Amino acid sequence: MRKLLIVDDEKNIRLGVSSMIRREFAGTYEIELASDGEEALRIVRDAGAHIVITDIRMPGMDGIALLRELQTFPVKPLVFILSGHDDFAYAKEAIRNGVKGYLLKPIVREELYEALRQAEKELDRQEARQEAQPGKFSAGSGELESFHSSQLNYILMHPEMDASEIRQRLATVGFADNGNGNGSGWRLGLLRFPPDLRPRELDEGLARLERLVPRDLQPLLNSASTFVFMDKDRSLVLLAPADGVLRLLRAAVPAGSSPLLRAGVSREKRDAALFKEAYREALSALRSTFIASAGGCVQLVEELEEKRDRGEIPREHIRQISNKLGTGRLGEIKALLAHVLDARTAREEGVAYVEAVSSLLNKDVFDQVFHTYGEQSVEILRIYKKAGTIDNFEHYHEYADCAGRLVELLDEYVGRMKQVHVDHIEIKRAVKYMEENYARDLNMAMVSNYVSLNYTYFSKIFKEYTGDNFVGYLKKIRISRAKELLESSHSKVYEIAEQVGFENTKLFTRVFKEKEGITPQEYRAKRYMEG
Repeated sequence: MRKLLIVDDEKNIRLGVSSMIRREFAGTYEIELASDGEEALRIVRDAGAHIVITDIRMPGMDGIALLRELQTFPVKPLVFILSGHDDFAYAKEAIRNGVKGYLLKPIVREELYEALRQAEKELDRQEARQEAQPGKFSAGSGELESFHSSQLNYILMHPEMDASEIRQRLATVGFADNGNGNGSGWRLGLLRFPPDLRPRELDEGLARLERLVPRDLQPLLNSASTFVFMDKDRSLVLLAPADGVLRLLRAAVPAGSSPLLRAGVSREKRDAALFKEAYREALSALRSTFIASAGGCVQLVEELEEKRDRGEIPREHIRQISNKLGTGRLGEIKALLAHVLDARTAREEGVAYVEAVSSLLNKDVFDQVFHTYGEQSVEILRIYKKAGTIDNFEHYHEYADCAGRLVELLDEYVGRMKQVHVDHIEIKRAVKYMEENYARDLNMAMVSNYVSLNYTYFSKIFKEYTGDNFVGYLKKIRISRAKELLESSHSKVYEIAEQVGFENTKLFTRVFKEKEGITPQEYRAKRYMEG
């Protein structure tokens, strides 16, 4: 029986989700409940969990902090987040921290059930891989490699960690120096597979690396001074003596080989406290191969051309893209985006420039749509998940194509939402016109012409806006006015019927009784007795 943990600070939600799962998956899960991140973390540490369903916003340790901590565990549970429509920024951060999926509140049963079915398939695949390739790596046991991985990832995911703690944690995995900068030289390298081929678990990545390295370098790979782990982006990280990292990666990714494999290497270091700096350098070198659309090569960070803020970010063009969305100027938008994402400029300016452009597109275009158009726009998160970071792409042109496609979809979406907004303004005008002219012989053709909307389309959006059809809503207006006249005037019923637009007293009395349950005369008598 698999273990499933539900985390939410609202008791009713915890119990409700638990009940839904127990009914649909009877006997499948051992379910635990936690009211916050700290309690959830204790449960996972003590008893483990295969699946975690967690709220994002909670007091104390929230869902994002919990996700970050779970990423440091040797065996990571599959995590689904619960989010409201206004939690977009949190949901985006959760995706960056390895969340499996998200469920919108209020929870739809079938969406919850489908998420769990997909999780079961993923867990089955993991178990099948473990059976086919037991958790062994020639350098030692799978458990040892997992321990190393958790310790090294923990350092990367805690930016506030000081130098002494970094050295201490590295020492626990057997990597240590005296901290005076005179230790043996070492480098950190990153090996990245294509997104759809990135290993799901460390043992899978280790097995792939072992197959890539020729037999004569196996002793170096298996050496006690070589450490291999997997980061949150599912890249393999090699930490080893300086020339050892270069030999292993150049053997695994020889020049001219498949462009799908890419590697970046840090400068040589002599102090364990520089571990995070080395990782950042290797990541920068790795990303440079993305900008150059280069593959089958190992990029050293010191070989990169220095590029320090030479290129000015095209803020004005990005602002114009945002402003033009939904205005029917898709051609102009594409031209602006082509300038913003020009490949030659990207290669000349480097990865920092591309990241800045991507970040500004996210903030001023993509996120702006989500925040402006609210509820429905959260659904576009699935598309943004791909275009939201350049790390999801192997080559720059793939990112540019995806960003262009997203802009097209957002242009269509914003246009549709703006039209709805404009149409609602027109419906408000129509309602105001009806309220001012209810006594006339009104019909829908007359009112739709007044606001210049197609008759059929007017009928559809009028009902969407008011919740009633044209005739029914007009009756409501007339009966409401008739009630006021019955209470405040001494006019005869037939006179009031004529004043509010009814053809005759009989029709007025029938409609009034349909709406109020009593006749106009009875209503007047009732109000007289009450007042």
